[in-house]
Amino acid sequence: MDKFIPVTQPYLPPLEEFLPYLQKIWDSKLVTNGGPFHAQLEQALCDYLGVEHLSLFSNGTLALITALQAMKITGEVITTPFSFVATTHALHWNGVRPVFADIDPRSMNLDPEKVEAAITPQTTAIVPVHVYGNPCEVEAIERIADTYGLRVLYDAAHAFGVKKNGRSVLQFGDMSVLSFHGTKIFNTFEGGAIICQDAKTKRRIDNLKNFGFVDEVTVIGPGINGKMNEVQAAFGLLQLQHMDHVMAARARIAERYQSAFRNVHGLILHEVPAHSTRNNSYFPIRITREFPITRDALYDAMRERSIWARRYFYPLISEFPTYRGLPSASRSNLPVASEISQQVLCLPIYPALDVKTQDSIIDIVLTAAGLNQHAS
Repeated sequence: MDKFIPVTQPYLPPLEEFLPYLQKIWDSKLVTNGGPFHAQLEQALCDYLGVEHLSLFSNGTLALITALQAMKITGEVITTPFSFVATTHALHWNGVRPVFADIDPRSMNLDPEKVEAAITPQTTAIVPVHVYGNPCEVEAIERIADTYGLRVLYDAAHAFGVKKNGRSVLQFGDMSVLSFHGTKIFNTFEGGAIICQDAKTKRRIDNLKNFGFVDEVTVIGPGINGKMNEVQAAFGLLQLQHMDHVMAARARIAERYQSAFRNVHGLILHEVPAHSTRNNSYFPIRITREFPITRDALYDAMRERSIWARRYFYPLISEFPTYRGLPSASRSNLPVASEISQQVLCLPIYPALDVKTQDSIIDIVLTAAGLNQHAS
């Protein structure tokens, strides 16, 4: 294969569709600070996602940091080691001590039983992640939070458009944070958002993302510059028009992978729980000891063919130098997460992935499994 195949890439609508938006920005001279496209995108996303209060940010990491500030989280926070490192970095930047709890082997999300066992008098909140867009056990987490008086902030970076029992996963917890990075299903080049539950909290978030300004002469606290600019917002408005196509294309690709790998010995497919939607933000497979070659050998075989599958998430956050000294970071505390991080491999999935290229990816896996056949 002579072209580089990433695990994901942004959907880019035709350039000629974007040019009128840019012309409006140039004509208005409003490039940032809550311009008209910014306001339109906030409302459009609320309508699309089924939420009432959403604040746009220049990226998802600043959204996470600001959400923790807005919730006034201190002390210890229970979170997952099986995520992108920004989840825990946001805690670190707020002076909050992360406490890692193990994950469920099926969903790969935080295991509620392990969360409850990790609670101490210093625990103030839980930060779960909807890994690969797969909803957490939100009801169980809510019961734990209510019992112990804890706040809940969901890292929903992968969960754009996901529902559980017909309800947006963004409606659970005190707040949720989305990422609109270029690798995500819906992107604004860079970008993110905080979803909260009431208008008063949204006003506080909006103040914090603009240096703490309430008006021209009043600053209520040490805010940050997290504002999304008009070019990002305009691209988001255009991208939102294409979401049906994006979702359908990803679903077709995922179904072809599912069909090809359903009965491969030693390969575990990621399951989405009943009554939950699948947004196909990623397509993870797990390579167990029963598979003829190791996960890393399969990873290398793909790299040799210019297919950049990702061992996502490997290493665990708890294994990075900043965090591995924490008592909760020990592998003995995280046996499931430690095992899965050695097994997982995310395969390329994005709307522009053509059938021929996907067949080549499938063939590499099936050949490694001793099954020399293409998917139909």
